[in-house]
Amino acid sequence: MTTRLNPYISFRDNAREALEFYHGVFGGNLDLSTFAEFHASEDPADADKIMHGQVEAPNGMTLMASDTPSSMDVADSSNITISLSGDDESELRGYWDKLSDGGTVTMPLEMAPWGDYFGQLTDRFGISWLVNIAGQRS
Repeated sequence: MTTRLNPYISFRDNAREALEFYHGVFGGNLDLSTFAEFHASEDPADADKIMHGQVEAPNGMTLMASDTPSSMDVADSSNITISLSGDDESELRGYWDKLSDGGTVTMPLEMAPWGDYFGQLTDRFGISWLVNIAGQRS
């Protein structure tokens, strides 16, 4: 297997909702496993929370997430941003449109000084995203 880098997002109680949203953005397969299914928590409040979930997009991208057990703190997500980049303008604009639905655009997707289309947003779950669509190279 080729080594891959996969973002893994921690949520408090809404990993299922977030992963279903990201599945709608990226398509592909959605796999969800709860703490109860793996007998991984003694706290009944955690039973239906997501211990591990992932979206496997048709283009090979993988996004993983889980709920943080109630006995643990949730890390601040302001120190990480997920970047999507490439030259497939239709695909990337589609991701942008879906990710920005219910979120906040902090920098519109428009021509950047380096010749690409670039934008930044925070989705409805508080996750920051950068989208860069490569421009035509001479």
